[in-house]
Amino acid sequence: MSSLALTLLYLLAAVLGVVACRMLRLPPMMGYLAAGILIGPHALALALNSEGVRHLGEFGVVFLMFAIGLEFSLPKLRAMRRLVFGLGLLQVVGCVLVFMTGLLALAAWRGGVWDMGWQTALALGGTMAMSSTAIVVKLLAERAEIDTEHGQRVLGILLFQDLAVVPLLVLIPALGSSPEELLGALAFAFVKAALLVAVLLVGGQRVMRWWLTLVARRKSEELFMLNLLLVTLGLAWLTELAGLSLALGAFIAGVLVSETPYHHQVGSDIRPFHDVLLGLFFITVGMMLDWHIVVEHWALVGLLLLVPLAVKTAIIFGLAHARGASAGVALRTGLYAAQAGEFGFVLLALMQTHELIEPRLMNPVLAAMVLSMLATPFLIQYSPWIVTRLVASDWMQQSLQMTQIARRSINTAGHIVICGYGRCGQNLARLLELEGIAYLALDLDPDRVRQAAAAGNSVVFGDATRVQALRAAGLARAAAVVVTTHEVPVALKVLARVGAQAPQVPVIVRTQDDTHLEQLRAAGAAEVVPEAIEGSLVLAGHALALVGVPLRHVVRLLQEQRNARYGLLRNYFHGQDETPTERDQERLASITLPEGAATIGQPAAALPLAALGVQLVAVRRANGHTSAPGDHRALAAGDTLVLSGMPAALGLAEESLLRG
Repeated sequence: MSSLALTLLYLLAAVLGVVACRMLRLPPMMGYLAAGILIGPHALALALNSEGVRHLGEFGVVFLMFAIGLEFSLPKLRAMRRLVFGLGLLQVVGCVLVFMTGLLALAAWRGGVWDMGWQTALALGGTMAMSSTAIVVKLLAERAEIDTEHGQRVLGILLFQDLAVVPLLVLIPALGSSPEELLGALAFAFVKAALLVAVLLVGGQRVMRWWLTLVARRKSEELFMLNLLLVTLGLAWLTELAGLSLALGAFIAGVLVSETPYHHQVGSDIRPFHDVLLGLFFITVGMMLDWHIVVEHWALVGLLLLVPLAVKTAIIFGLAHARGASAGVALRTGLYAAQAGEFGFVLLALMQTHELIEPRLMNPVLAAMVLSMLATPFLIQYSPWIVTRLVASDWMQQSLQMTQIARRSINTAGHIVICGYGRCGQNLARLLELEGIAYLALDLDPDRVRQAAAAGNSVVFGDATRVQALRAAGLARAAAVVVTTHEVPVALKVLARVGAQAPQVPVIVRTQDDTHLEQLRAAGAAEVVPEAIEGSLVLAGHALALVGVPLRHVVRLLQEQRNARYGLLRNYFHGQDETPTERDQERLASITLPEGAATIGQPAAALPLAALGVQLVAVRRANGHTSAPGDHRALAAGDTLVLSGMPAALGLAEESLLRG
């Protein structure tokens, strides 16, 4: 097969695999692995796992390690040091020791396929200790659980595993040396790694900053990209020349670039290379899997799948529980980090290169790792059910949390439920206090909750995406819910819970920009406030004022822009205390359609309101969801129309809508 035909085959397999995974809501990595298995020499045999293809796959690992180094943040590491160097360190060391001991015990007891030296057992133990950062972080974000107690512990474990890969990349090639040279090879490898890392990190940061600044001043995107590739591949080649791995040099390159002002630009520039080449690497991993051996040794595959899952869960559960986590949080942490990881494939391929693992064990281990990663979404999805069945105290602890929340809200009505008590939530709370409006804030940061509660703020520990927490916060009696976090998955979960439990309560959502504006409105948000839009309006106001535009005109212009974007700010609902002047101004009016109203069954967009001098601002459906004025769905009894216009025109519009 020609190089072009082989390239087209790989691209076709990758595209089809990723499309299938997207349809099944699985990570793209699974699609690459499945594509590699299908086209590999042990299935359809459409492509051979040639040396050239393997080299291209190694470049995928290089860019993966570069991306990990680029995201390496010393401030983040310091902020999470207790979890990273506490729970994360203990998890890796504990899993390596337990798996190594177990493998050596099996080798001494049964032999055969388990026959291995301590070098193989150590390398395999490190491989099995890894978890999948790509899969778990994606699922945590989708489930809005990154800021939860178990989410933070899982992130701490994953972050230390990313760091632990570096010594393993140094260790495994040295373990492949002959027994009489092993000790010297290990010592020499670590000395070389220490010297190289010290030289690069001590003087390399200043050199890297100077060099990238020099290149950036040329204002050429092509030149910047070429230098980026040169630095990444050059340092990878340098470490390989020193007898270490390509991946170690790429990781160091990423760390050096992360300390420069260009790391955000570099991250976006390198992403296409990283994704494509990493996908190619996982295709080559899939091609390594011989399903014939898997079928012949299905019992072994099952053992290698279930035992590591159970052992890792038990180890992480014990360590997390011993370090202060409740039994429920500890078990969730273990379930989330129990699977194999993408770094495990990297280490397994390195073991195969240095002949540390035999093919008869290589394929069952590889198959078990793939299956454990495929099982991860289901394991995480059903983790609440598993925790409830296995940890009786978890239900009691959650009940106590709900009781504490309910105690704060039991005598409160017409209050605001604030979801998230960060800077935005705290500023909102201060304004509500100035106006004498009651509120109750839910937040998942225990330190923040403790300090704010001690200062007298009405804030409690609770997950706003859970129905029980919202109920305990008095959702049914609340005047409104405000989602102050800019994470869209969190907002969508809150909207779904509020829509199901209290559709009459409006929800205001904060976002970074207007990318998800329509999605949030369709989910039931009464209003969406994009930070980027508000920031641009304030910036424009200052700019106009500084160039001499009258302040009154600036204020009017900004208000017009806000009115055009936020329907509920165009006017306001008048009451009995309005002044004579206000009686002749435009206002908002809400009209709820009763049974038998003339407009029932008609789409909101088709209502002849413009002829009456009235504008439709929004439609509040009977189920609590808010629709845009241009909605073409039929109106139903119980829907509320929010209209804007003069008093007389609003009266005519109400008569027309209700009586025809």
